[in-house]
Amino acid sequence: MTQEYQGAHWRKSTYSDGDGDCIEVPESLTDMVPVRDSKDPHGPTLTFTATAWTSFITAIHTGELPTG
Repeated sequence: MTQEYQGAHWRKSTYSDGDGDCIEVPESLTDMVPVRDSKDPHGPTLTFTATAWTSFITAIHTGELPTG
């Protein structure tokens, strides 16, 4: 994990069903949104701008992107 995210409070997706296929995002970051695999909390992260992440979440909620 990179130094910049140490101490961040990560949370799992509210859509997580406990089967291990989860992503986590840290709370309280405003400019960038790092995303990691919950099975590998010390592994790599993908980082998105806040605008791109909001667009992605909106597309999921509106059905523009399939979720399964």
